[in-house]
Amino acid sequence: MSLVSQCRFTAIDFESAGAARGGTDTPVQVGLCSWSSATGHHAPFVSYLFTDKPVQWSARKVHGIGPEQLRDAPTLLSLWPELKTRLAGAIVVAHGKGTEKRFLRAFPGHGFGPWIDTLLLSRAAWPDLADHSLGALCEAHGLTASVRALVPERSWHDALFDAAASLVLLEHLVNSLDLNASPHEILLQPDTSAWHRSKRA
Repeated sequence: MSLVSQCRFTAIDFESAGAARGGTDTPVQVGLCSWSSATGHHAPFVSYLFTDKPVQWSARKVHGIGPEQLRDAPTLLSLWPELKTRLAGAIVVAHGKGTEKRFLRAFPGHGFGPWIDTLLLSRAAWPDLADHSLGALCEAHGLTASVRALVPERSWHDALFDAAASLVLLEHLVNSLDLNASPHEILLQPDTSAWHRSKRA
């Protein structure tokens, strides 16, 4: 049973093209980075991703990514060696992990995990906060400057920036709740019952 202090955490974030009515969504950018108590934040990686589907206006309005950035970009499948090297043996982190897990299905049986969802962790740790979006949490805890220092010249809804933000948030949560000496399993299935009660109130 590994302690939190002994683990390597690797965050992953995807930005997407958005889905047209009746269509399926595809990723257009992926960002990854790692953190551990021993080594700190390290190993950033980011890439645009080629897609043969149009980037929806609503998605481009959020992340600013258009066909000009994607024309010569690699496909997600071609990045398998890179992703495998970075995610294998790590605890995988995402804020609202549904999108990331869905896009990684491009690699059947990849075996990455276990997964930590910083959205669920934050709801368990701070159930009374009105907004548990990644940006709102970093602002509420004074973490945004730390994220910007790690990934300068990037901002919210950039895949690397958001991946780094989820790790800065995880580090803050681990340190503020003194979890370094706890089994890492404590982070995998957080108790969000207090948050659900506050939403019903």
